Amino acid sequence: MLTTLHHVQVAVPKGVDDVSRAYYVGVLGMTELTKPPVLAARGGCWFAGGGLEIHTGVVEDFVPARKAHPGIMVTDIDELVAALTAGGHEYTWDETIPDRRRVHTFDPHGNRLEFIQQ
Repeated sequence: MLTTLHHVQVAVPKGVDDVSRAYYVGVLGMTELTKPPVLAARGGCWFAGGGLEIHTGVVEDFVPARKAHPGIMVTDIDELVAALTAGGHEYTWDETIPDRRRVHTFDPHGNRLEFIQQ
């Protein structure tokens, strides 16, 4: 019945679309998608890359998701780590699951993201 995950939405505060673009496009190499006008009026952005979409959604009383997170598969985690480093973003290696190289980081709004390479 289920086939695949289409997108993940992460919460962001109002007025940070340029900051989101700098991270999701500039650091992670995603492409920004055009939102339908009725949704664009709400703020936030849609990004796509590698068959995955990440949507940022504006929340008035924003609190970043420090525990809940998307787990995003990558083809080259060392390339990702290099991009995070070049962009000045901290990350933590997690070696608790055998046969998976994992990195945890936070987007510029404080939302946790996990990147995985098998």
